Order: sequence, then C-alpha cells, then structure tokens
Amino acid sequence: MLTPTDYTHMSHALQLAERGMYSTDPNPRVGCVLVKDGVVVGTGWHEVAGGPHAEIHALNDAGTNARGATAYVTLEPCCHHGKTPPCTDALIAAGVARVVAAMTDPNPKVGGQGLQQLRDAGIEVESGLLESQALALNPGFVQRMRSGRPWVRCKSALSLDGKTALANGQSQWITGDAARLDVQRWRARSSAIVTGIGTVLADDPSLTVRIDTGKQPARQPLRVVLDRQLRISPAAKILARPGNTLILTTVADARRVAALQRESVQVVTLPELNLDAVLAQLAQQQCNEVWVEAGATLSGALLGAGLVDELIFYVAPKLLGDSARGLFQLPALSALADAVSLEFKDVRMVGNDMRIIAKIHSRK
Repeated sequence: MLTPTDYTHMSHALQLAERGMYSTDPNPRVGCVLVKDGVVVGTGWHEVAGGPHAEIHALNDAGTNARGATAYVTLEPCCHHGKTPPCTDALIAAGVARVVAAMTDPNPKVGGQGLQQLRDAGIEVESGLLESQALALNPGFVQRMRSGRPWVRCKSALSLDGKTALANGQSQWITGDAARLDVQRWRARSSAIVTGIGTVLADDPSLTVRIDTGKQPARQPLRVVLDRQLRISPAAKILARPGNTLILTTVADARRVAALQRESVQVVTLPELNLDAVLAQLAQQQCNEVWVEAGATLSGALLGAGLVDELIFYVAPKLLGDSARGLFQLPALSALADAVSLEFKDVRMVGNDMRIIAKIHSRK
C-alpha cells in the first residue's frame, strides 16, 4: 500500500530526473531515490546518454545501505542489455527489498518485464505512483515507443493581433530577450529542430543552442531542413556545424547530394516529402522531441495534418496590422464548429511577453 512518504520520495526522484533534461537524449530522463528505515541512503539520475542509469548511480551512492532499502524510480528499471547492463540485475544483486516505479517502460524490450523480474526475485513491486508527472518528463520517448513518431512542438512568436512578421518579412524581433532565452531552453531539450527551406532562404537561421545547459559544450540537437527541391545554399548558416544537419528532399541529384555530404551534411531522399514520412524518418533516428521553428506554410501543414502535439506561443504586446503575415496557413472554415480547438496547459509572463503552451483539444 502506498503511503504519503512514498509520494514524498517519488517527488524527490522526479526532481532528480529533471537534472537530465538536456543531456539524456535519446534515452529517457530518469531519477532514483533509495530509502532505508525512513532515511535517504542513495540518489541518482540518468546523467548522460550511454552512461550509467539512475538506479546504478543511486546504488553506488548507497553502497551496502542498499540492502533492504526501497528504490523509488521514475521509470521501470530496464531488463535488457543495451549500452549498459540491466538495472534489474543490479537491484537484485544489491538486495533491495522494494521497488516503486512511477510508470512502466513503453520500450517493448522492457514493457513490464523488468518489474516482473523483480517480483520473481522476491522483491515487492508497485507501479503507477505519480505516473502523469513521470509521463510529462518524457513525452517524446513515450510517444516514439508507443506510436513510432516523436512528440512535436510548434513554436511561434507573434503580436497580439496574431501576426508573425511585417508584410516585407521583417520579424526580428517581435518578442523580447527573455522570450528568446526561453526558446533556447526548449531547443536544448529537443532531439531535433525542424524548419522549412522557405525559412532558411528568407532568414538564414543557425538554429543552434546558445545557452549554458550545465554541459560543456551544450548538446546541439539535429537540425532538419525540409527542402523538396534541394534549393539550400552551401553557405547557409544551418550547415555551418558539420555532422549535425539533416536535409530531407525528393531530389535524387547525385552531384548536389555529394557536394553536401562532403560537408558532413546528411541528405535523405524520400519518394515523397509528406509529413508522416518526415516524422517516421526522425523516429528512425531516435528523435524523441521535435521543435518546429518554421513559417506559416510548414507550421500550418503540420497542424492541419494533426501532427502537432503542443503549440508554444510567445505573444508580444504589439499590434502589427492587417497587412502583416499570419500565423498558420490553414484551409478556410465555413463553420466555427470546424475550428481547431486548443487546451491551454500553461500561461505565464516571460519578460514583457506572454507564453502560452497549448495542446490540441480537438481536430474537426
């Protein structure tokens, strides 16, 4: 039976898991707390992809005090050999008496088998404590494992009257410094940043992470350009960091592709650049969370196709007028009942701007 103390220690484990926000990709963010006789004897979190898991750090921290302890872990312990040995084996060998997991692992290689191994070893097991909070830590990992596509966030900076740029294309800067810094944090936690060739040609963005995430240098997400006709210039800033840019195209021009590949740019030619295929390709590359910074065409296409999981708006206290550019290119509606309905999940001030995080409530 779960107790208030169990909730306290799992909350601690969730806080530890957040410390891996920017460094565990493509693995999930996981925290672990070991408690014996009411005292915390070990803590750990998954610090970096390829490194020891949270349970191993906590067991090393606890030493012999792990025997007879309760392990609170935000995700079911793994039971398979990956880059590291199974955590279930380590927990059993350490002699823990009880394991409380926030959620089962959606990875089909685990999927409840880890918890069953612990039960078979005589360890008391409970699962589901603060599950929604654990899910919120790893929406992309969970969705990729369950449905084969990443979690898609679409970002827009706009004026109060819903405009993203002047008629002449000028958009720097609608929002203030604090909002742009917040964008950097969202970029940093993402597996990939996606944009369209229209944005690359118009704005020549670099789409890099330019904040201190506690890791030096900061992990740079994969930068992805959807470029159907392969119009990108070799001098584009988004190509400046070798080995970290992916171009998805339908053009099988061996000469142009080879020229880009010589610059360590990854080029994948698809039969058709439909958005389902794009997300499937990113899932194959183990992308969990995708951050979209694009214009009205690509953003509208993703939204219209029902492929956006979260919208993040930075709304500036400005009015740009009727001639300014709009937010999404979407089909005209004949009835309000056909509108895309949103659910506001978080609304707060970021500097002088308002940040709204919204999920798609319904798609008619």
